[in-house]
Amino acid sequence: MAATVFFDLGSPYSYLTVERAAGILGAEPELAPVLAGAIFAARGRGSWFSTAERDANVAEIERRARACGLPDLAWPPEEPPHTLDAMRAAVWAGRQGRLREFARAAFRAAFAEGRDLRDRDALRAAAEAAGLPAGDLDAALADPAVKAELRERTDAAWALGVRGVPTIAVDGELFFGDDRLEQAAARARR
Repeated sequence: MAATVFFDLGSPYSYLTVERAAGILGAEPELAPVLAGAIFAARGRGSWFSTAERDANVAEIERRARACGLPDLAWPPEEPPHTLDAMRAAVWAGRQGRLREFARAAFRAAFAEGRDLRDRDALRAAAEAAGLPAGDLDAALADPAVKAELRERTDAAWALGVRGVPTIAVDGELFFGDDRLEQAAARARR
C-alpha cells in the first residue's frame, strides 16, 4: 500500500519523517508539499513553536534525531520559519521530478545547517544539490501556476482532513505526526 507524506519544509517533525519514512514504510512514500501556515490559519491556531511546549518539543525532536542517526539539529533563525517561498520551490521541484531530492536538501539546509529557508541563496543551494537549475528559481517562485498549485495542494489536504504536518496518509487513513509513522507503516502492511 502506497503512503503519502504531507509536509512543510519549516517543520522539524516533517524533517524527521521524510528522512526515515522509506526505512519504516519499506518504500519511498509520495511527498505532498503543503503550506503549514495556511493549515494553521484554517484550524485557528498556530505552531507549537509559539507555545509553552516549545522547549519540551525541541528537546524531543533533538532526542529523536539522535536516535535516528541524524546530525545534531541546528535550528533556523526564525521560529516558526516562514516557508512560503520554500514550499513554492518544493512545488517547482516536483514539477521537475526532483521533489524528494529538493525536500531532503532543503530540510538538511534548515535543520542540519541552521539555514534560513527565506534566504534565496539557501533555496538555490538546495535546488542545485537536488540537480535543479538554480538559476530558474526566482522565475519559478513568481510563476502564477506554481503559486496556484501550492494553494490547491494545501486546500486539497485540508479537505482530506490534514490538520498539521507531517501527516501520513495510507489507504484513506491519516496519521498525524512523526511519532505515528510506525502506525502508518503497520497500516500499509495490512
